[in-house]
Amino acid sequence: MKIKSVSVNRFRGYENPVRVEIDNLCALVGRNDIGKSTLLEALDIFFNEGKGCVKLDKDDINKKCLANEDDCIEIEVEFTNLPQRILIDATNETTLADEYLLSAEGTLRILKRYPGAGKEKVFIKASHPVNPECKDLLLKKILDLRKILEDQGLECPDKTKSAELRKAIWKGQADLQLEDYEIEIAKLDSKNIWEQLKTYMPLYTLFQSDRKNADSDDEVQDPMKIAVKEILEDTTIQENLKGIAETVKARLEAVANRTLTKLHELNPAIAKSLDPQIPDATSLKWADVFKSVSISGDDDIPINKRGSGVKRLVLISFFRAEAERRQSESNLPSVVYAIEEPETSQHPDHQRGLTDALIALSEAENTQVFLTTHSPEIVKRLKFENILLLTGEAANRISKVQQSELPYPSLNEVNFSAFGEATYEYHNELYGHIEAEGRLEEYRNGKPLRAYIQLRKDSSTEQRQIVLTEYIRHQIHHPENSHNVRFTARELADSIQAMRNFIQA
Repeated sequence: MKIKSVSVNRFRGYENPVRVEIDNLCALVGRNDIGKSTLLEALDIFFNEGKGCVKLDKDDINKKCLANEDDCIEIEVEFTNLPQRILIDATNETTLADEYLLSAEGTLRILKRYPGAGKEKVFIKASHPVNPECKDLLLKKILDLRKILEDQGLECPDKTKSAELRKAIWKGQADLQLEDYEIEIAKLDSKNIWEQLKTYMPLYTLFQSDRKNADSDDEVQDPMKIAVKEILEDTTIQENLKGIAETVKARLEAVANRTLTKLHELNPAIAKSLDPQIPDATSLKWADVFKSVSISGDDDIPINKRGSGVKRLVLISFFRAEAERRQSESNLPSVVYAIEEPETSQHPDHQRGLTDALIALSEAENTQVFLTTHSPEIVKRLKFENILLLTGEAANRISKVQQSELPYPSLNEVNFSAFGEATYEYHNELYGHIEAEGRLEEYRNGKPLRAYIQLRKDSSTEQRQIVLTEYIRHQIHHPENSHNVRFTARELADSIQAMRNFIQA
């Protein structure tokens, strides 16, 4: 399964519902404290259910909502690439479409509600029958379904399967009256549907930029842990582990039975009251066996005890290796890698290498990559369709980056909008566009002038009156001329903004 969108409501800075469309590669850009990491952490809460990086608590409830006694956090994830068939009732195979568990667009929408930031309630939001003659069939037991079938005079070839009975009842209605409807999974007769769906969901792992320096530092350990999870998803390994578990279970049962036999000889009453409890093989958590897996450096020094730059280099190397592996293999489990600020503690060369690795990783089968960044260097290596811009309005404005607000594509424009990144490169780009359009005179018109001392080739000087933009352009291109006061960062930003306004107008 693949994530198509994520929606959050009443969670931290998101006072109102916000829905974000997500592709195989998605970079969230924007200024600090505007809600980028919140989206990645919401997904961690959704997928890892408190066993990942983030633990939900009451401080996560939006303060305005809490003041209005509206304290139910909502996180919804929409999926595509769905399983063709699924087990709904015990061993009865059916499809999500046949059970009307899909949205009108054919996607699977799972909503989790956390009242008071407490225990989750799970819903499927689907285009579902609400006709009273066939409503809530998923909640009914097989005897109730047979009675509905008989009362309505309908036929069903196999009355031993709930899925077939539901299908016959729905087929017998002239109008199902399909509407958007929430089905609470906990109320279904069999929770098997949720356990089945979870086996198809992608593995989600979040790499955060501000990890504690502990022996179990997840920033370094997680690459190995996610590798363990992927390895254990291999069907051959699963079969081998199942065989081991069944053998152990059989021997334990034999030990328990022998013990009870001897106990019966001593005290039949007590022996009769005892029942050996052996866990089922499918409930065993094999990943816990490998929870101490790690990487050590020279002299067995744990990587997490090294500098932050070294730790992030390990992470970069992991992603580069995964990109190569996942592009060369097929039928791999679905994985989502979420990375906060991959540029942390890295030289620009490493930033570029990591970005290229993440791009390659996102192009592999069953792989999605989400990241937040403050790095203009990373943004410039992405495509416009990979970028989501978060701006203002209580962090609730999230937009896909189009070609730009300018009449030509510019990732410098994205960096200026997202980070206020005023660079020489962007200044030159805007000036060059106005010059190419033959509109420099129009741009200069009405703007204040300032004195500029021009240095001639014969080392003589000439004083001229020019606008700020040309003053800055001359200083960028003629650093050898030391006769003028250097422009400030504020003036550079003002000049860029003035050219943007002119082009937009």
